[in-house]
Amino acid sequence: MDTKKIFPGLAQTDPEFAQIFTNFAFGEVLSISPELEPLAEPTRYLAILATLLGCQGLDAFRLMLPLALDGGLTPIEVKETVYQAAAYLGLGRMLPFLDAVNEELTRRGIALPLEPQGTVEPEQRREAGNQVQVEAFGEGLRESWKQGPKEKRHINSWLASNCFGDYYTRKGLSLPQREMITFCFLAAQGGCEPQLTAHARANMTVGNDRLFLIQVVSQCLPYIGYPRSLNALNCIENASK
Repeated sequence: MDTKKIFPGLAQTDPEFAQIFTNFAFGEVLSISPELEPLAEPTRYLAILATLLGCQGLDAFRLMLPLALDGGLTPIEVKETVYQAAAYLGLGRMLPFLDAVNEELTRRGIALPLEPQGTVEPEQRREAGNQVQVEAFGEGLRESWKQGPKEKRHINSWLASNCFGDYYTRKGLSLPQREMITFCFLAAQGGCEPQLTAHARANMTVGNDRLFLIQVVSQCLPYIGYPRSLNALNCIENASK
């Protein structure tokens, strides 16, 4: 990969660092253990964009977004990733990335808004979202809003209707893709190890096995560093038990 294509500014001001990072992230990281099957390029970029959302790497996100679109990610896949981040990062941390995506798509001459992706009516959100929860986490979450102390059940209801009903039921990304990007959001922001372990297990339930998740962490390590990557690997191992 041409350093100047990724870091047009740093290639001039900090050529040594730009070369070190490019050689690692676009060289060594792509040629790792034969036990790990390489990720398809669009999948790798999907994980990287989600990771940059999670760690709030807006400047790096702007650099990687054109490469991701050129590498096979569709505008809808990118938008759906950013939309879903609202549930895990909050609007305050997600909105600058949505602006960055809109700027890049507009620069490419892509008309906005994109084609609608919603599949459920407002009155269906909770039940439809809960069905996705059950598919990913098991029957123990059936009618989850009826569980726990009454004063906190509204949060369980929102998890079903908003987090899963508003986002996971949309088209544009499959359930395995949505669980993968959620894993990346959580791994990258840190401090969410209980949820990260739960979503590692959910990933495995929907088809993203242990080796796949290790490969995802490996590809995202250059963007979040070693401590959070090692924590994510521990969560994968705990979820595998």
